Amino acid sequence: MMRFTPPPEPADFEQQVRKAGNNWLVKNSTTKPKDFWSTFKPQLAQGFQNLCGYAVMYIPSRMGTVDHYLSKSKAENRHLIYEWKNYRYALQRLNSCKGTYDRQILDPFEVEDNWFEIILPSCQLILTDMVPTGDRDRVQFTIKQLQLQNSEWVIEQRQEWYRMYLENELNLEGLEKKAPLIARAVRKQLN
Repeated sequence: MMRFTPPPEPADFEQQVRKAGNNWLVKNSTTKPKDFWSTFKPQLAQGFQNLCGYAVMYIPSRMGTVDHYLSKSKAENRHLIYEWKNYRYALQRLNSCKGTYDRQILDPFEVEDNWFEIILPSCQLILTDMVPTGDRDRVQFTIKQLQLQNSEWVIEQRQEWYRMYLENELNLEGLEKKAPLIARAVRKQLN
């Protein structure tokens, strides 16, 4: 993971999502929330540079999801269902893995850039000594719950980005845009 800056709220979000959604909630307080937010998924993806907020790898906007950082299925979070500040851009698989763990999972807006590192050539994610002692349990929980460290699918994806770089299909600047943690590992290796 790495730190993301919250993207600015789109101009028409207030009317199309927040007002429409909250009006819908008043009339439908016990049913599954109506999806007003997906029309703004391209803007959310753009705000995350089309990188998954958790895996920090490129995903096209049509394949990503709007993750409600504080779960929309919890009653205490219903007031945040239609709030831009509660949205993160994520791979569907990671959004599903995250489930309703909410604050137990690191927020891409709060994690620090130097907390994680990719080891080459294995492409395994490790924690650095920069993770504060008080945050280590939460960090460990996050990478385990989201399968970011050892799962075959995420390692395979990282290795594919690394392979494209090694075989000159992607230069270092391109790798920085598509898989910045791997690019950081390459830069460290080059130094």
